[in-house]
Amino acid sequence: MIPDPQRELIPRSDTLRLIGVLDGMKAMYSDAAQQWRFLDDAGRVPASPSYPELIQHAVDAQALSHRVIRTTAEFARTIHSTNRAGSAILAHLATAATLSTYAAPRFAETAKTALSLSQTASSTTRQYQENSMVLDHATARSYLRRTSESLHGAVKELDQHLDLHRFFPAPSRPANPAPLPPKPSTHRL
Repeated sequence: MIPDPQRELIPRSDTLRLIGVLDGMKAMYSDAAQQWRFLDDAGRVPASPSYPELIQHAVDAQALSHRVIRTTAEFARTIHSTNRAGSAILAHLATAATLSTYAAPRFAETAKTALSLSQTASSTTRQYQENSMVLDHATARSYLRRTSESLHGAVKELDQHLDLHRFFPAPSRPANPAPLPPKPSTHRL
């Protein structure tokens, strides 16, 4: 049997819709990684880190992760996820889904440490906790950036796939289709 490359194509409308969705999520992850700061303007741990702000980072990261996982699951259920292009796209989405789930727990750990910081008596212990918070928060932001990169990879695959549509134009429909012949009459004269 001769393979039919046109059967491998993800419909153009589906491709464009998915590019739009993934571009939106990619931007949200990139923005979050840049905006969710922990250190002050001087690059130091704030004297009293805000637990509500830090736990909100965890909440928002969890919500972002849910969107990526849902989108990945929806794409995995399509028949297109099993062809060559779809498999490559799904691999990027699977990576994004996995990385996105790692960010929220790190943000939550940062918030938990910030909450316990006020109870610390020893300056050595406080320094250790501050370093731990910086590391956890930076790691969480790194997961956000890497998720954005994986989503960007999926978009690149979709863009390349979209280029293939040029070689296989959609069948054209006549402007004025011929009218259907009248149905035979069932009445007898």
